[in-house]
Amino acid sequence: MSDKLIQINVVNLEGLPGSANLLINKISDAIGGCAKPFQIRRVAEAEADAAKIQAVAQIEIKGLQLRAMQRFIAEEAQKQSNIEQITEKALPELKTDSKPQDIENDWIVNFFDKCRLISDDQMQSLWAKVLAGQANSPGRFSKRTVNFLLTLNKSDADLFATLCRFIWDFGDDRDVFMFGTGHPDLGLNSAVLNHLDQIGLIAYYPQGYNPKRIDAPIQCAYFGRKIFVKPKFSTQRTADNVLIKSPTSLLSSNVNLTKIGHELAPLCEAKPVDGVYDQVAQSWARFLDVEESPD
Repeated sequence: MSDKLIQINVVNLEGLPGSANLLINKISDAIGGCAKPFQIRRVAEAEADAAKIQAVAQIEIKGLQLRAMQRFIAEEAQKQSNIEQITEKALPELKTDSKPQDIENDWIVNFFDKCRLISDDQMQSLWAKVLAGQANSPGRFSKRTVNFLLTLNKSDADLFATLCRFIWDFGDDRDVFMFGTGHPDLGLNSAVLNHLDQIGLIAYYPQGYNPKRIDAPIQCAYFGRKIFVKPKFSTQRTADNVLIKSPTSLLSSNVNLTKIGHELAPLCEAKPVDGVYDQVAQSWARFLDVEESPD
C-alpha cells in the first residue's frame, strides 16, 4: 500500500477572481473543510489515517478487519480526490461578480454528497460547470437536477449534447426543434429520443407535434443566427355574426426540453447542424411571417 492514501491537488488561485476563494471557503463551511486555499486536504491528514490503521492493527485487528479498514480509507480517499478535482475544475468557470456565499448550504451538502462518486474526467467537468453555474447565479440549478446528474452516464450525456445542437433560443426560454423520427445520421433516432424522454431530459411526441403558439411578434435565434417571426391572423365570425381575428400561427416540434433539460442544456457547448436553420425557418413560414434579423 502507498504511504499516501490521498493524492493532494494544489489549487493555484493566481489569476482567478476573488470569488474563487469565496467558493472554497463556502464549501469548507458547508461540508467540513473539504477545501482550503492552495490545498484542499493536507498530506498530514492522510498520513495520520494510515498511521492509525497500522497502530491499531499491531494491537488487535486481524486480517479481514484490517483489509476492511484499508478498503474504507482507500474508498474515502478516492471520494476526496473526486471532490478536489471537481472543485478545481469549477474555479476557472467563476465570473468576477459571482456570489458563492449566497448558495444554500443544503444545496452544497447535497451536491458534494453526490459528486464525490464521480471519477470520470468528462463527467467531472460537467459537475464542475454545475457548481460554477450555481455560484455565478445562485438558484440556477435545483437539487433535483443535481440528483439527476448522478444517474447520468457518459453515453447519455453525449446523446443529450447532440440533441442540444437543435436548440433554438427565445431569450429567457429555449426549446428543441426537430421533426419526424430525429436524425439517425447523428445517432438520434426514435429509440434514442424515447430513451432521453424516459430518463427525464426531454418530452418526445412521436405520434405528433407539440405546438408552441405565439400571439405576438418574437425574435429567436439558432446559435446566434436570428430570425424574426410574426403571427398570422385569420378572420372568423362568431355565433352572433361578429368578426374577430385569431392567431393561426405556431412553432411546432415533436421534442421539448423538460425542466432538467432546460437547466443542463447550456452546459453542453453544442454546435449548430448544417441545414437546420433553413429547415425550421421553412417549416415556420407555413404559419408565420418569417424574416431573418440583420443583427
